[in-house]
Amino acid sequence: MTHETTVPGDASRQLLPTATGRRTWAALRTEFARLPGLSAAAGALLVAAAGAGLVAPWVLGRLVDDVIAGSGTRQVVSWAGVIAGAAGLAGLLTAAGATVAARLGETVLARLRERVLDRALHLPSATLERAGTGDLVARAGDDVAVVTNVITTSGPAFLGALLSVVLTAAGLFALDWRLGLAGLAAAPAYALALRWYLKRSVPYYARERVATGERAQAMAGALRGSATVRAYRTEDAHVGRIADRSAVARDLSLEIFNLHTRFGLRINRAEFVGLAAVLLAGFLLVRDNLSTVGAATTAALYFHRLFNPIGLLLLESDSVLQAGASLARLVGVTSLPGTDSADGRGPAREGRSGTAVRGTAGRGTAEPAALEVVVDQHCYDDGPVVLQDVVLRLAPGERVALVGASGAGKSTLAGITAGLIAPTRGSVRLRGVPLAQLGEHRVRREIALISQEVHVFAGPLADDLRLADPDATDAEMTAALDLVGATAWIRTLPDGLATAVGEGGWHLTAAQAQQLALARLVLADAAVAVLDEATAEAGSAGARDLDRAASAATEGRTTLIVAHRLSQAATADRIVVLEHGRVAEHGTHDQLLEAGGGYSRLWRSWSTPDPVMRQRRGSEEYAEGGPLDGIGVSTTAP
Repeated sequence: MTHETTVPGDASRQLLPTATGRRTWAALRTEFARLPGLSAAAGALLVAAAGAGLVAPWVLGRLVDDVIAGSGTRQVVSWAGVIAGAAGLAGLLTAAGATVAARLGETVLARLRERVLDRALHLPSATLERAGTGDLVARAGDDVAVVTNVITTSGPAFLGALLSVVLTAAGLFALDWRLGLAGLAAAPAYALALRWYLKRSVPYYARERVATGERAQAMAGALRGSATVRAYRTEDAHVGRIADRSAVARDLSLEIFNLHTRFGLRINRAEFVGLAAVLLAGFLLVRDNLSTVGAATTAALYFHRLFNPIGLLLLESDSVLQAGASLARLVGVTSLPGTDSADGRGPAREGRSGTAVRGTAGRGTAEPAALEVVVDQHCYDDGPVVLQDVVLRLAPGERVALVGASGAGKSTLAGITAGLIAPTRGSVRLRGVPLAQLGEHRVRREIALISQEVHVFAGPLADDLRLADPDATDAEMTAALDLVGATAWIRTLPDGLATAVGEGGWHLTAAQAQQLALARLVLADAAVAVLDEATAEAGSAGARDLDRAASAATEGRTTLIVAHRLSQAATADRIVVLEHGRVAEHGTHDQLLEAGGGYSRLWRSWSTPDPVMRQRRGSEEYAEGGPLDGIGVSTTAP
């Protein structure tokens, strides 16, 4: 089982789930069971190391009795040799056990990390949007680092200390049950100290991990939107937000450290009580000839030997608790329901038409699909209504342009159409089947979304293209690039398709990155394409080229275009105008011009701009129809 966390003060944020303790232990047991040989070897070595550590105190007790009995030097030297040998063996077994245990833990963590990454990559986009990237980054980064540190350092030591405590307590009772009972006098003091600490620290650790994620979210948001932050001069506000969330994490760490210090004082008190009880019991037993001096000495040494492992257990519980909180967050991600596989249920994808895509070396296009979007109402959590009473039907192969002022709800409607956002009240149907029944994988295969922001992955250009089709040949990739007009700059690359692009490689301009995204669309061969201002990053000089590339890539596909320029809308089969989250007009370009509504007025204002506006924006951009953002009525929609 898992539980979800809502960020205090931010009801719109729904963090990824965190697994319960039972679910976390079950996941660990499953992973250890997959490595039976390594698990058995680690357990055997740690038990042997703890057992070897009991030899020296027992031999010292025998040595005391032999000295009292008047044994010779030879016996004393032999016992000394046994002690030295046992110490050396214990050291070797401890090192070997720690090494094997660390390897076991690293292997388990690596597999868990792979599962977290796999699940994260297949998360429904809506889930990730609600959680925020900072939460996922914190889990894949900070939480993994915390667990790794415990596995490689304190984890094996913690397990060794636990075994030492168990075996030493057993040895104490084996000497004399009365001495064992005396040692147990410290147990209540230890238990009270631990109970006091756990009751106060566990909630702090859970809050600390959430605070760390919030700090990462604030930093990721500021960095991702750095250009906008600079443009609106809001650097101080973002720095202040990061500082506030960092201060929360810092204060929690200081409070935990204060608890840790007070916990140490309670441990020292328990040690004093236990050792005093063992010494007193040993004295009384020896006085009454119920035990030997050597046995009492061994008992005192055994109990004294418990100081370090018990102290390590209790003090390292700090690290283990942190690791437990982080591990629960990782298991929580792996416990998320997976998306449908490629063979998941749903309507079978229409076969390829068999007609060759122009310039794609004989690849066929997916059969265009009918799409119906009905949004009775949509809002983001408790925010204002963004869309209302919107009905959008796209016939197979139809190109529909979506226009409207900035904030009219265009991108939200595009996200709903692409299946990234689930409408508050409404549905989206592809070929008559709701997207929810198709599953995330099938939706991504059927509907391709290209947004204004395109990520170029670091590595060879061919690998970047094969994200859309892993089986694409060089000829097919070249044809797709040629279709979207990228041939000219592809020829300038030093190694062609093998050229490294992205971070550390060949830098692609915004227009080139968009052409790369359009080439991916061609290779993916999706039945439906959603272009959310996909050509908005191009300057006026490259706008026409990107518009032509988008038209070529979407030819024959059912396409929804969030138009950034009126020239894009004019070439569409149909235009839908949004105002205040509602459909204000719809029809062809000529029909809307004849209607004389908002679209007509907007078109005429761009077609015949006044000289001041022409000078400000540039005559070429006006000739192309000009950008729509900021023009028209305002709206309260985000």
